[in-house]
Amino acid sequence: MIMPLFNAWERRLASVDTDRVVRPFEWGLDWLGLESAGDPRAAIRVWSQQAAVDSDGFYLAGEADTYEVRGDELRFPSALTTPFDVNNTVVARLFRPAPERARGPRRAVVVLPQWNANAEGHAGLCRLFARFGLTAVRLSLPYHESRRPAGLTRADYIVSANVGRTLRANQQAVLDARRAVDWLAREGYERIGIMGTSLGSCLAMLTMAHDERIRAGAFNHISPYFADVVWRGLSTAHVRAGLDGHVTLDELRHLWMPISPWPFISRVRGRRLLLVYARYDQTFPVDLSRAFLAEFARQGVSHETAVLPCGHYTTGKTPFKYLDGYALTRFFVTKL
Repeated sequence: MIMPLFNAWERRLASVDTDRVVRPFEWGLDWLGLESAGDPRAAIRVWSQQAAVDSDGFYLAGEADTYEVRGDELRFPSALTTPFDVNNTVVARLFRPAPERARGPRRAVVVLPQWNANAEGHAGLCRLFARFGLTAVRLSLPYHESRRPAGLTRADYIVSANVGRTLRANQQAVLDARRAVDWLAREGYERIGIMGTSLGSCLAMLTMAHDERIRAGAFNHISPYFADVVWRGLSTAHVRAGLDGHVTLDELRHLWMPISPWPFISRVRGRRLLLVYARYDQTFPVDLSRAFLAEFARQGVSHETAVLPCGHYTTGKTPFKYLDGYALTRFFVTKL
């Protein structure tokens, strides 16, 4: 009885965004440094297999030469240079706790918002972290907010029907997050966590899997595969429309494997983990979330689980946003 109500509510919330554009399919070989090939599908598959096998190299950022802090804003150069200058500088907001709340070891959480988040996305959660003594570093993802190239109304370039560009954009996001961790370590933070929501959840796990300094991770809305969410999700139907007829789901799953959490589950073993999913989610379909959890259990990777009694979009609505915020804040306060 409840599911149809949430499904209708989710569709209404999703329909608010009227600027979604079906963009043409592109292999994006130029984004991967590949020459025009007779079989671009095969060329990208080989490239992706190598990136997944050598993921330490793929996600190696190197510390930035400069970090600039002005008030509550942190800026530094991205480790991956794109053709868009505005996208090549990482922008983060700092939410610091009051001195009387910042007692004991210095603790911080890198926060990665959802796809197409605006500048205030997750700001409330970051303020909550700060109230409980945690510094929050809220990153703007590639092609978002002030990093969005002129002419775009949405952050289409990070998730699109351009296969190669999507790979590079999400690689860039992980490199950016690792450089934020570099800055925190340089500033003397002893306990570092990371959390992300939706697309940010995927990126947060990829970052944690490739950075042993991160001791706690909370992944808010989960899926084992990047491709499956794009193919089946309510929020990405327009991206699926651009992909249809050019590539199958099985092919896309392999092509986008380096930016999927699935191959890297074992790499977060032994650290503190919170996996969150929503019972009526149409954007991160629930069967994918449960399959992901089952694989954690099969591999014996210890974790905590929180199940929200809502959908994807409704997670941001009262009272569900408070349930989610409580679970995330409690996790980091107790685990960092």
